[in-house]
Amino acid sequence: MELPGKVALVLGAARGIGKAIALALAEAGAKVVCTYFDWPEASQQLIEELAGLGGDHLAVPVDLRDPDQVESLLDQVQKHYQHLDILINNIERGGMPVVHGAYTAAQWDLEMATTLKAKWWVANHALPLLKATGDGVMVTLSSIAGLVGRSGPAALIFNDGYAAANRAVSSFTETWARVGSPEVRVNELMLGIFETRHAEATRGWGLLSEAERRQLLDHALLKRSGRLEEVVKAVLFLIRDADYMTGSVLRLDGGFVLGGAGVPPLPAGVE
Repeated sequence: MELPGKVALVLGAARGIGKAIALALAEAGAKVVCTYFDWPEASQQLIEELAGLGGDHLAVPVDLRDPDQVESLLDQVQKHYQHLDILINNIERGGMPVVHGAYTAAQWDLEMATTLKAKWWVANHALPLLKATGDGVMVTLSSIAGLVGRSGPAALIFNDGYAAANRAVSSFTETWARVGSPEVRVNELMLGIFETRHAEATRGWGLLSEAERRQLLDHALLKRSGRLEEVVKAVLFLIRDADYMTGSVLRLDGGFVLGGAGVPPLPAGVE
């Protein structure tokens, strides 16, 4: 897919990964609709940066947990642009145990509503628009928490409800790929520990001891956290180049899932 002139909806674009993806798409020539909800200072900065890029972009305040507001958002996209080509389904709470402690009933509901249900509401309303283009793309961002759960060094940053929600997201990916076919390619980018997502640029990182931070990074085979530009490259690949990929999960985690245990040398054999 060539990006100039395409319409892209990017959720959670006020800062971090969502913002980086939104700006990259805008710079590549796409018309970008960005959603924001909280983080008022960051949201205002996003609006100003989009305006500075020129082009026909929108920044829309919306609570994506509310199905009525989601429906209104997609109606606004359709009325303004008449179509939708790309959906970046990027929204989560990511409750970190080191920050929030044990789940309360309210925190549990917030995690499910944000990390899981909001993605479904948006996809459900966006798929008809994406199918109508005949060549739509959905990229859903999830977390390796769905694979590793609350275990090992990740137990301090991945809560069990967050892990459960992300495991369910992969089931959604397969369903959406079936529903969207053949007009829409639907793929999932499963992220490890990134600088603005569970790592250096989050408040939870400062609550970890140096030893705990080092243990997390050392668990990844590449011995570091991920960078925003690496997420952007992967998303652009899924949009522009992965023409025969749908219903797939692409893991971008620096080898975290494989880490924690080295490969010993083979024992001496019998001569």
